[in-house]
Amino acid sequence: MGYDGIEIAAWGNSFDIEKAYSDPAYIQFIQNTLKKYNLQCKALAAHIIGQCVGDAPDPRLDNFAPPNLAGNPEAIRAWGTETMKKLAKIAAELGVHVVTGFTGSPIWKYLYSFPQTTEAMIEAGFDEIVERWAPILEEFRKYGVKFALEVHPGEIAFDYYSTEKLLDKFKEYPEFGLNFDPSHLLWQGIQPHLFLRDFIKHVFHVHMKDVAVTLDGRTGLLGSHIDFGDSRRGWNFRSLGHGDVNFEEIIRVLNEFDYDGPLSVEWEDSGMDRIFGATEAAAFVKKINFRKSNVKFDEAIAN
Repeated sequence: MGYDGIEIAAWGNSFDIEKAYSDPAYIQFIQNTLKKYNLQCKALAAHIIGQCVGDAPDPRLDNFAPPNLAGNPEAIRAWGTETMKKLAKIAAELGVHVVTGFTGSPIWKYLYSFPQTTEAMIEAGFDEIVERWAPILEEFRKYGVKFALEVHPGEIAFDYYSTEKLLDKFKEYPEFGLNFDPSHLLWQGIQPHLFLRDFIKHVFHVHMKDVAVTLDGRTGLLGSHIDFGDSRRGWNFRSLGHGDVNFEEIIRVLNEFDYDGPLSVEWEDSGMDRIFGATEAAAFVKKINFRKSNVKFDEAIAN
């Protein structure tokens, strides 16, 4: 497909967290496999694990945690917390310095503020996230690893101002930052490159992901409880270059602030063949990832 690296998802049958935590040979196996295929890994992804840490009890989390914990919200939360702590050590041993993921949110159901939601309820939700994540971040600090939250609906920080508020809450934890993903911002009406510029010093990792917004007078931003890929939705994820994200503006901001981390393709497009789309997406990123100029354009004139 043309990729030179992967962001390893630390769940499912692609990665054994317990083995990685306790068996140095497994860590060596992963490193050897990457080397064999001339690949790098600069981030581990822990989205479904982190979701279990901060969410309110939700039967859907049964799909994220080990089967024996199903129906036990407190056990699922404890598993999520301890597993996130283990990932700090695993990442360090792999030579990976960033773990991307979600925090969960105990107040996502309050999004519309009806029934009436007080400011105190919102504040308590943010404080709960800090309380639950502080011990995890202490472990990340111990191993020199950073956590990059993907700002995303369903999380405590899902748009511009919720991100601003959360970063202020975590100001004592420089290990806490952002995984920038433009797709989840654009459909909400946020210009991704402006978000990126304002929060760039907190950005540890970048996802390249596209989205098409197709409001036609019937469709809405909330999705109508219609599954992804259905053309009746007001927006859908698209393969890179087939949606509405202006990636050139994003690259210009990243270049201006000397971002040197990975550009990680998160590929989702229900209307396109996966192999075709992911292959095309790798080429798209290489084409759009231009370098900034190292000279002033008018120097030749001046000299």
